[in-house]
Amino acid sequence: MILPAVRDPRLVTVRRGGLLSDDDHRSLALWAAACAEHVLYLFEGVEPDDRRPWEAIEATRAWALGELSMMETRALGGHAMGAARPLRGAARFAAFAAGQAACVAHVAEHDLGAAAYAIKAARAAAPSGSEAAAAHAENLWQRKQLPDSVRELVLEDQYRRNSICWHVFEPTTESRQ
Repeated sequence: MILPAVRDPRLVTVRRGGLLSDDDHRSLALWAAACAEHVLYLFEGVEPDDRRPWEAIEATRAWALGELSMMETRALGGHAMGAARPLRGAARFAAFAAGQAACVAHVAEHDLGAAAYAIKAARAAAPSGSEAAAAHAENLWQRKQLPDSVRELVLEDQYRRNSICWHVFEPTTESRQ
């Protein structure tokens, strides 16, 4: 479960009564796509002929550019998650990250799902004894990719939802202010 029981209005689009602008919604989607793409090789190494996760990432970017509808993008996210279901470990988490990224078009809060699954993928792929270091490195890489316009929002949301995102997000000074 990566979605909170109580929604943060800053992560609900203006047209649905929240505070999130369309530009920031697109920024969250593009960040989620980058997080998913960063670990996609872990899926492709196991299922090289299955393009569903890659298609979900491409759809996320197309949606952000206004080239694909929310419904089409979300559907491709579901297909990526379908690719994940029969798998285990890093490949499974990488496909789920791609699916979550595409679902940002529907609900912005799926951005942390993409990021959290990518961290889980990096941790699962790490050699025994270095899982924490791999998760830390992935978390730092993701934070470096955050657009300035949504950086504070995402860091605060990671702090707020860390417990329902498998505790993968490391607290930062920024996210506790």
